Amino acid sequence: MIKTIFANFFLLFTVSSSFAQAEKEVVPPYNIKTISFVQNEQNIIPILNLGEGFQLQFDDLFGNEANYYYEIIHCDYNWIPSGLPKNEYLEGFDNQRIQDYTNSFNTLQIYSHYKLSIPNQFTRKLKISGNYMIKILDENKEVVFSRKLILCEDLVSVPLQVKRARTVTNMDTKQNLDFAIRSNTITFQNALKNVRVVIMQNGQLNNAIKNVVPQYTIGNELIYKYDAETQFWAGNEFLYFENKDIRAAANNVGKIDSDTAIYGSRLYTNAARANLPYSFSQDINGNFVVKNINASNSEIEADYAWVYFSLSAPSFRLNKDIYVTGMFNNYNLTPEYKLDYNPKKATYEKAILIKQGFTNFQYTIADNKGNIDFENAIDGNFYQTENNYTVLVYYREGIDRYDRVVGKGSASSVNSTN
Repeated sequence: MIKTIFANFFLLFTVSSSFAQAEKEVVPPYNIKTISFVQNEQNIIPILNLGEGFQLQFDDLFGNEANYYYEIIHCDYNWIPSGLPKNEYLEGFDNQRIQDYTNSFNTLQIYSHYKLSIPNQFTRKLKISGNYMIKILDENKEVVFSRKLILCEDLVSVPLQVKRARTVTNMDTKQNLDFAIRSNTITFQNALKNVRVVIMQNGQLNNAIKNVVPQYTIGNELIYKYDAETQFWAGNEFLYFENKDIRAAANNVGKIDSDTAIYGSRLYTNAARANLPYSFSQDINGNFVVKNINASNSEIEADYAWVYFSLSAPSFRLNKDIYVTGMFNNYNLTPEYKLDYNPKKATYEKAILIKQGFTNFQYTIADNKGNIDFENAIDGNFYQTENNYTVLVYYREGIDRYDRVVGKGSASSVNSTN
């Protein structure tokens, strides 16, 4: 009888696990804007050390002080819910209402600004490292949007070096990573199975490299020195515009529209840079800064503006779409950010509502399934491009019930070598 019960339980667990699906970020509706993880009053890539505090902030353009709730889910390496009870990965409770919100002040576009702080009086601590999905829910407990968060321990070191691609055909267009994993704390057992890595360029998960195994080991050191498996298309420096004073045409803003309900910032037309020589320009690798230079609190006093993008790409003939992407929209490939072709001007155009400040952006080519074409990038690929790279190390021994993130390494291609 006991054997039968155990067998049935094991079968039920196996079947339920096989149907588990990976968590995917839910794209917010039109009224939710400027979603960002904030630490020390700066937007950050959501990769934090275990125990650090942070805020998840966003605006609701309806400005009606709606009630929003949050849920936190721990996931494994592949973003499938780990199945751990919540009391094993968080101290306190989630599914609580976000109580910190303020209405905009002295802006043409009204909005309510929300802050979810972790820790807070209900969720006092996230107890273990790994992948987390934070879901924001409405009053009906339906998901409004969700964002990924990664918490890291400091148990391994990851010396990392950016190099020019070793493959001859990609020497001028790709960047390659050499790195190792070292630890005085963990004795790696069956590293091919228990150690996994995620390699990211500028903090983006949409083009991350996964499932790369160590090429060889030296004692307790894992070595990764591949020619092709750890290469990224180098891309080009991010474009930017600045409208910290929403009534004045600043950097890369050619004209201000003030005869509409909300100010408009018309950018100068960008020329496709793929066939031009590489030219360095300072960027913040896709990030953005909300700022109103005439206000004391930009969180609620920065206004929104219609930003008019214009792209001249006469050689673009692929049967694909062009999007405006950056951290300001989480690199989402949705119709709201897809450029439309204007045959009269022979340019691609789009008006997007963006909170004022300093914003990095890029033009991204993708098909109707969301597959990005990095090779034929509108602005080309140049090995000289300055990119930030991050390597995350996941570790799970045979007796562990979840994937720990035991360390990370980072490097900039500014210090790349041949």
